[in-house]
Amino acid sequence: MFHSRAIERVLIEQFLESLRGLPGVRAEPDALDSAAEIADRGFDAKVDLNVAGKSLVLLLEIKKAVYPRDVRQLLWQLKALNLGQYVADAQSLLLAESISPGAKELLRAEHVGYYDSGGSLFLSAPGAYIYIDKPPPKPLEKSVRSLFSGRRAQVLHALLVHHEDWFGVTEVAEQAHVAPSTASDVLTELDKFDWLVSRGQGPGKERHLREPGALLDAWGKQVASSRSPALRRYYVPGLKADALIERLGQVFNAHRVDYAVSYEAAAQRYAPFLSGISQVRTWMLPGSAADAAIAELDARVVSEGANLAVIETKSAGELLFRQQVGGVWLASPIQIYLDLLRGEGRAKEMAEHLRREKIGF
Repeated sequence: MFHSRAIERVLIEQFLESLRGLPGVRAEPDALDSAAEIADRGFDAKVDLNVAGKSLVLLLEIKKAVYPRDVRQLLWQLKALNLGQYVADAQSLLLAESISPGAKELLRAEHVGYYDSGGSLFLSAPGAYIYIDKPPPKPLEKSVRSLFSGRRAQVLHALLVHHEDWFGVTEVAEQAHVAPSTASDVLTELDKFDWLVSRGQGPGKERHLREPGALLDAWGKQVASSRSPALRRYYVPGLKADALIERLGQVFNAHRVDYAVSYEAAAQRYAPFLSGISQVRTWMLPGSAADAAIAELDARVVSEGANLAVIETKSAGELLFRQQVGGVWLASPIQIYLDLLRGEGRAKEMAEHLRREKIGF
């Protein structure tokens, strides 16, 4: 139940408008009762619904935000509600400002109806089936997007690299090179999505990733729908990709450049998949050392026909968990997988091959 009855009323009105916009549907609210009456009956509002001549009564449970961790408690709550005491054809339905995609999946699996302020609607009842899936409401979408970017993404990266370990806030903050407050915020968000298992209490509390694959899937979906990073394209004469990556490693290492080769060139070294590659793409921390290294490579800026592409990083944190392989710094397999999801050609196939062969979840 919301603390604000005003917000509840707005949500109910949005829900009714969505229903009335569907062909063959009539929806009318019951009189809004006092807080005492609501507490006594165990649900927040009642709606009389008629779908293609079939009459139903919807008993609404209203929440602000619902994540997978909330669904188990919610299902118990709804099942404990004796719907038959109100009317024979009563159905419970969850109304919320925002419901995460994972929570929606769990609710649909249990045939529990829902509606959120983004316009998503699910109702499965005898004689009536409605399913409308829309993008998450802006506040939830922004919250999810921010989880997979910047310093918060460094925390996720650390958790996935060390996915078999139990960890405390201080430990993961050190691994991710972020402040403990940032690590704590990310862990709190992950708890909401039911991606963590916890043990202990207080300062000694530890967590463990419940399903690293689910977290990587969610990150991958976010990356695939986001804008690709800006590339600086170069042509380095006289070198094909295999020789270029070796030369790049020698020159960048000599100039102490912070870099990490990614995309196909790096994936090919971790888990060979393609017969050949035409371009080397690398993340690089910009600065005078990087400029000197590019000059020594005799790299020329081009608009097409590039065999070297550089992505400038905003901080060294974006190069975390890189690995030196054969004298060349490669991005972590997690980073390469995410980069390939934004690639062209067979990049997505290569991403899945790398995930199977090197990441393993």
